[in-house]
Amino acid sequence: MVDVILPVLDEAEALPWVLDRMPAGYRPLVADNGSTDGSAELAVELGSRVVVEPRRGFGAACFAGLSAAETDVVCFMDCDGSLDPRELPLVADPVLSGRAELMLGARRADPGAWPLHARLANRAICLELRRRTSLTLRDLGPMRAAPRAALLELGVRDRRFGWPLEMVLRAADAGWRIAEVPVSYRARSGRSKVTGTVKGTARAVRDMAGALR
Repeated sequence: MVDVILPVLDEAEALPWVLDRMPAGYRPLVADNGSTDGSAELAVELGSRVVVEPRRGFGAACFAGLSAAETDVVCFMDCDGSLDPRELPLVADPVLSGRAELMLGARRADPGAWPLHARLANRAICLELRRRTSLTLRDLGPMRAAPRAALLELGVRDRRFGWPLEMVLRAADAGWRIAEVPVSYRARSGRSKVTGTVKGTARAVRDMAGALR
């Protein structure tokens, strides 16, 4: 069994699709971050375990989910319908088999699914990451897998959008085997709060710049 941590902020539109496509052996764990559209209640109705994190922040929701998870290996995945849960084994299997400690899904985007400003920001962060760590990652993928206990021991501190980058930086410093595998990326359901807007992307870049410092 693998717990799949789903950070959620007003994703009621996408939740049924995401939860319905969860593969056998993968257990959804919704980390609700103050939704006002009934996401948490809907997730419960659909059979998902829910943990509530009232402190706003992507990293805060991810950490709350990680703290509540119970399985040896955990996955993280955006819950906006842009990623297909059926591809979770692609990132989890190398960790489950001991071939990697941190696996990321490198997004292979459908036309129009990944705005240019977000792709350019992601590329710049990956180039800086390569300069600092020699990791040749193409994407700071939001679908990822890692051992739960070891991830907690890394002590990732960021509770905003720097969380994904700090995780990779700390894992690299700890000598983890880090790799990536292509995963599909489709247009999200509903209004984007981060990559779909220039302001949201700028906020994410600011937080990641803090993680790099």
